[in-house]
Amino acid sequence: MLDEETSKHVVNVLRMKNGDLLHLTDGKGNLVTAEITDNHKKKCLVKMKENGSRPRNSRKVTIAISLLKNSYRFEWFLEKATEIGISEIIPMLCERTDKQKFRIDRMQQILVSAMLQSQQCWLPKLYEPILFPDVIAQSTHQQKFIAHCIDDEKRNLVDLINESLSSQIILIGPAGDFTVAEVLLAIQHHFDAVSLGITRLRTETAGIAAAVLLTNPC
Repeated sequence: MLDEETSKHVVNVLRMKNGDLLHLTDGKGNLVTAEITDNHKKKCLVKMKENGSRPRNSRKVTIAISLLKNSYRFEWFLEKATEIGISEIIPMLCERTDKQKFRIDRMQQILVSAMLQSQQCWLPKLYEPILFPDVIAQSTHQQKFIAHCIDDEKRNLVDLINESLSSQIILIGPAGDFTVAEVLLAIQHHFDAVSLGITRLRTETAGIAAAVLLTNPC
């Protein structure tokens, strides 16, 4: 039996009926094909027809992004980044981050909905908000980038991505950008300073641009 929220989505939103087949996943790669036997909008009953799994992407792509004052814009980023196929999302608290409140239960549900909508079987890992220096210190990714708007020497992100490496992380700053001290700290910890293009992007747009480039560099 499906839980109430999933039942409502299947019956009221997707308008599925008895005999229809649907795909179910646990967000950990497992994929079940099931047949609806009772399309009750609160406790939909299904019968399993086929059980399988899908492998995870061999590369781990992590977006560490500042929280935003406008929660809707951050939620939009979470939804789209999940659809694109990001592996991990780290909400950051930077010196110029305006908002520090974070409802992880709501944010997690947004990720689940986006995963199902995009027909994926792997749910991105979502962290609790982490201080910028801690993200820098804890990163063990093989390639590390920081995207900033300071007038300094930077290379295009797409020119640096090495698909043969197993993990990449990029840091995306708040509306007021990273401070000079934050950029210097990242560079001291072997983060490459990169540009995402010639235009100045909003934080959430920069996060999506980076997600697209890192997951589909070609």
